[in-house]
Amino acid sequence: MPPANNNFGGGTAETVMGPFVLVIMLVSIVLIFLLPRKYVMAPLMIGVFLLPVGETFVLGGAHLFVERILILAGLVRAIYSRWSQRNVLNHGYTSIDKVFTVRTVARAVAFVILYGQMGAVVNQVGFLWGDLGGFFLMRLLIGDDLDVKRTIKILCGVALFLSATMLYEKLTGVNVYGLIAGHSIIPEVRKGSIRAQGPFHHAILAGTFGAVLFPLFVWLSRSKKDRFLGVLGISASVVITLSAASSTPASSFLAGILGICLWPLRRRMRTIRWSLVAAVLLLNAVMHAPVWWAVEHIDLAGGSAGEHRAELLDNFVRHFGDWWLIGTKDNANWGFEMWDLSNQYVAEGELGGLVPFVCLLTMITLAFKKLGKARKSVRGDLEKEWYFWLLGVALFSNTVAFFGISYFDQTEHAWFALLAMIIAATSCSAQKSKPADRVPPLPWAMDDVHVLAADRSGSF
Repeated sequence: MPPANNNFGGGTAETVMGPFVLVIMLVSIVLIFLLPRKYVMAPLMIGVFLLPVGETFVLGGAHLFVERILILAGLVRAIYSRWSQRNVLNHGYTSIDKVFTVRTVARAVAFVILYGQMGAVVNQVGFLWGDLGGFFLMRLLIGDDLDVKRTIKILCGVALFLSATMLYEKLTGVNVYGLIAGHSIIPEVRKGSIRAQGPFHHAILAGTFGAVLFPLFVWLSRSKKDRFLGVLGISASVVITLSAASSTPASSFLAGILGICLWPLRRRMRTIRWSLVAAVLLLNAVMHAPVWWAVEHIDLAGGSAGEHRAELLDNFVRHFGDWWLIGTKDNANWGFEMWDLSNQYVAEGELGGLVPFVCLLTMITLAFKKLGKARKSVRGDLEKEWYFWLLGVALFSNTVAFFGISYFDQTEHAWFALLAMIIAATSCSAQKSKPADRVPPLPWAMDDVHVLAADRSGSF
């Protein structure tokens, strides 16, 4: 994938922005500055997720994407709102924050060294703006359980609108976001099936956005006040996943269902994890090819590029010596379409070397560890356990999605939001506070009939 934030490596040479996009962006910026802090997330997410990707101002050869302009406005507002507080960043500078910073800076430095041009510097300033700015904006705006719930509700509204437009695109072949942008966006057709992409760069990314939100909407659907909204969110997640007609979103969605089904076995996860490791090693021993070639046989939507993804992983492993230090710019020469980094793990390594690759794995590990500790600390409180468990399921869905796509458009901001939710939820778990709206777990998830009876009586 060529760099997309300035003329270095490609990109338009002039401003491309439809009048409707400009109006919506300006309205969003005004609302970001005028609304109370707790409502800032709404115009921010609407602008980031529902405006077509690629709309940009070109200034001095640099591309200023709409999402980055909104991020800058959000950062100014969020920092100003918290400036008088002791810690500007919610819960301080956590271990996940540190690893994310190292990953992002290391990747930018490696890229600049690899290309050794001034254009690469400008390119990576845009990358740092989008990634560091986007992540820490989520950290500034999501500080406690109420912020987590509010964010999920906003994502639910975004998903509802997105599902309606993607379904329309699926049925008619017309992308309404092209009308907003002022130019046509023609959806891809594979084996006679339209792959709706909405405002995203590709149908896989659009579908993945909806699929990984499914566990969060399941949690929302158990809320007494927001049950209907949660059910609508679940429906939207299903529609988005199906409209994209891609295996990666389908795999992520099924991973979410699997994670929910494993709830009764939550206290045996160590055994399950080691059993999975043993199964992978056994599979590698009996297969004629390395175990990652099993990806070749995954096809949940018809016409999946499983073979390409298997080759991508195979080349990634075999060419370790080429990318481990600062990444590589020669991956396109490794084989057919090896320039296509449709795997987040591979993308981290090939774009930045071993440090970003290890940092991604470390972030995921830390997030799971924090959620596991938080769930154990509230053992017996099924409401809270269910809350942490479903955040973990959403994290698991993303880790599965990473095998089929790298987040290189607005999808990455949903990932940043999830990490911020996990940090906020786990950091607040030790604090004793009376929740505004208790969220009962699913009936089948209860430990025994007594708890179920207590829930029915309204005393739980």
